[in-house]
Amino acid sequence: MRYSELLLPTLKENPAEAEVVSHRLLLRAGFIRKLTSGVYSYLPLGLAAIRRVENIVREEMNRAGAQELLLPMVQPAELWRESGRWAKYGPELLRFSDRHQRESCLGPTHEEVITDLVRMNVHSYRDLPLNLYQVQTKFRDEIRPRFGLMRGREFIMKDGYSFDADEAGAEITYKKMYDAYQRIFKRCGLKFRAVEADTGSIGGSFSHEFMVLADTGEDTIVACRGCDYAANLEKAAGTEPEKDDVALLELEKVATPGKKKVDDVCSFLGITPENLVKTMIYIADDAPVAVLVRGDHEVQEVKLANLTGAVDVRLATDDEINAHTGVPAGFLGPVDLNVPLYADREVMAMANFVVGGGAADIHLKNVNPGRDFTPEAVADLRTVTVADRCPRCGAEFDFVRGIEVGHIFKLGTSYSDAMKARFLDRDGREQVFVMGCYGIGVSRIVAAAIEQNHDDDGMIFPLPLAPFKVALLNLALKDEEVTAACEKLYDDLEAAGIEVLYDDRNERPGIKFKDADLIGLPYRLVLGKKFPESGGIEVRTRRGESFSLPYDGAVKIIAERIAGELAATMAD
Repeated sequence: MRYSELLLPTLKENPAEAEVVSHRLLLRAGFIRKLTSGVYSYLPLGLAAIRRVENIVREEMNRAGAQELLLPMVQPAELWRESGRWAKYGPELLRFSDRHQRESCLGPTHEEVITDLVRMNVHSYRDLPLNLYQVQTKFRDEIRPRFGLMRGREFIMKDGYSFDADEAGAEITYKKMYDAYQRIFKRCGLKFRAVEADTGSIGGSFSHEFMVLADTGEDTIVACRGCDYAANLEKAAGTEPEKDDVALLELEKVATPGKKKVDDVCSFLGITPENLVKTMIYIADDAPVAVLVRGDHEVQEVKLANLTGAVDVRLATDDEINAHTGVPAGFLGPVDLNVPLYADREVMAMANFVVGGGAADIHLKNVNPGRDFTPEAVADLRTVTVADRCPRCGAEFDFVRGIEVGHIFKLGTSYSDAMKARFLDRDGREQVFVMGCYGIGVSRIVAAAIEQNHDDDGMIFPLPLAPFKVALLNLALKDEEVTAACEKLYDDLEAAGIEVLYDDRNERPGIKFKDADLIGLPYRLVLGKKFPESGGIEVRTRRGESFSLPYDGAVKIIAERIAGELAATMAD
């Protein structure tokens, strides 16, 4: 492609709206333009990068036995009511009515639609397993769209769905998709990690997120130093606590005037936070619940939501605490508490600890579970810390940042049960499909790749995702010999199957170099005023390697280098 004919409106200054590197560079390099909040137009180079991702995704999904289809973006409310998600999904689901007042939504995901399609068309175990996928635009009405393609309202996604006859078959399919995702992100040239994750609004029993490792990532990954255990912060767990084996002391009431905060109470009583238990009030779907955690720990709200089955969980205000318990904030305790009580498993292993006394300016010492209070349920309800150890091997954790680019789920029968999606097994009995769900953020991968690969001058595209492999710069446009050599080199590279962006603009060399660095193509080939004398081509990779090549044979050498680099990403 000739630069002079390309829609590539680069910007010299950083856009004020851009908060993260990828957003800033995608706007500056002319890859995207904002239409409205969280919605972007993809310009030619932005779309080319997305197409690179799509091609890799399609090749690996097809290799794994999945079949591509395309489902409607507009989905009728009836299907969502069948699954139970019409009311549960929340305000991110963009709902609307047509001229006949029939309710619909823009698809943020397609579990209901695919389940309906399969239940109407697949009726026998002989047709299973079945694995279907699509690459499509999705819409989620994010309350705070931000970071460009990282968290938009409209985005391009690959979503896939599997249907098996039983759990054993579903496990095999899940493993195939896990392996396919490993290949996809390796082929994209990304540093990534698969981590155990919460299933969220999609549902199901188990899931893995695929995280691109980047300091600017929104998510925290907890990774073991000694084994392959990794989980996001919402899911991560430490080792099982050991029960304190001590004699139980007599319950004692103590005055703690004005001492509400953990540090203040501990200092006043001469104890450490490890010997105190906090009683936290949360509002779970409009109802109050109490959670017990150790004084130096924090409640993990996603774990609490999963335990209670609540869609929305938030910390109660001081006024709500007083209204629901009759106790001022800071002095709550589990003894004689009149709201549902849940305890972190660490608390149940403790003995003779301090809690709020259930009245202003009072705390209780030597409190013990079982004797002084009994929770409705016990679970891992806290966020892990650097002091925790791996639940598998006991090694220390590393905490790193990541960007979620893929998520796979074991859905089980939650959708097929709710929507009565059934087939006949080999004995002629009706069974429900066992399902899986597999998503990849196609447009987000492009942004994540930039977050992981950039410098002060611009993007550094991984070779497999680059919209062009080579930037060819003519620095002596008025020199007929140089221009003729550039034209021939451009044609020869194209004939060799190498995508080239030929900068044939009548601009100063400095501008061409700056734009080439900003766009971040893997190879830059330069022919300038010295070419007629030297006969050599100056080559520089975007990662900083510089060398010269003779004009004759340059195409073959560049083609071999590119082929070798791409082959390295293909190896299993």
